[in-house]
Amino acid sequence: MKPMISYLPSEAPMPENQEPSIWAALAIAGLCVSFGANATAIKISLTGVGVFTTAGIRFTMASMAIAIWAYVTGRSFALKKGQFKIVALITCLFIGQISLFYMGLKYTHASRGTLLANLQPFFVLILAHFMIPGDRITLKKTVGILCGFAGVAFMFLQKEGITKDLRTGDLLALSSVLLWAVNAVYTKKILSGFRPFHLVLYPGMLAVPVFFLEGMIWDSPMIIGLTPHILMALLYQGLVTASFGFVLWMHFLNRYGAVSMHSFIFILPMSGVFFGGLILKEPVVTSHMVLSLGFIMTGIFIVHSKGFKKRS
Repeated sequence: MKPMISYLPSEAPMPENQEPSIWAALAIAGLCVSFGANATAIKISLTGVGVFTTAGIRFTMASMAIAIWAYVTGRSFALKKGQFKIVALITCLFIGQISLFYMGLKYTHASRGTLLANLQPFFVLILAHFMIPGDRITLKKTVGILCGFAGVAFMFLQKEGITKDLRTGDLLALSSVLLWAVNAVYTKKILSGFRPFHLVLYPGMLAVPVFFLEGMIWDSPMIIGLTPHILMALLYQGLVTASFGFVLWMHFLNRYGAVSMHSFIFILPMSGVFFGGLILKEPVVTSHMVLSLGFIMTGIFIVHSKGFKKRS
C-alpha cells in the first residue's frame, strides 16, 4: 500500500506552477513506479514471514528511518497539547487499514490489491464532499469516480480462475482502502495543526508493538523462513516506500507542488499490475483486468486533469 503521500502537504510549500526538469520528472515517475510495486514486495515477504509480523518489521524500519531524517534535518518531534489524542485515533485507523490490507494480500493477487488500493482517491472525494467544507464533488470528479468504480466492477465480474480465497482477499483489501480513505479525510481536517511528518512517524511507531502482538497471536509461525528475496522485499517495504519514498515525495512536493506531482499518479496502478505479472507470474492479462486498469487510470487522469490544463 502507498504511504499517505497524496494528502500530506510540505512544511514549506512553494508555488505550484514550477515545472519539473526532465530529470526530476523521471525521478518522480520512478518513485511512483516504486510505490506501485509495493504490493508485489508484500506478497514476496508473506511467503516467509507472517502477515502481521511483516507489517511490524516494515514500520519498525520506516519509523527509525523517518526519525533519523527528521533529527538530521532539525525538525521538532514535540506534539502540542491535546494532539496525542488525535494521533492515537489516527494510529487506530492506521492499524486497521494496514492489518486488513496485508491480510487481503495474503489471499488475493498483488495486481488486484494494487488496483483496489488506487480506489482510495475516489473514496476520499466522496467522503470529503460530506466532511470537509468547500471540498465539493464536481461534474469532473463525478465522471472520474464513476470510471474508477467501473474499473473495480469489471474486476469483480471476473469469474474464471477466481477462487473463494481470492474473493475474500479482494474484500479485505477493499475494506482496508475504505478505512484508508477515512483516515486520509480525517488527516486533511486536522493537518494544519501538525507538522506533516508527525502523522507518518507517530502512527507507524505506535502501531509497531500492536502489529507484533497481532503476529504473536495470529501468525503461525511469525517467521517461516528467510531467504535473500524475502529480506530484500522487507527492506524494500520499510526503506524504499515507507521511509525514503516518503522523504523524496516530500522533497518533490516542496519543489514542484501538488498539481505537478498528481500528474504522475496514474503510473501507480500500471506499475502494480506490471510487477504482479512480471515477478509473481500473476494472470493479469485478462480482458477484465485490462478493462479494470483502463477505467481506473482514466478515472485518476480525469480527477487530476486540472494540472494539465494549467500548464498548456
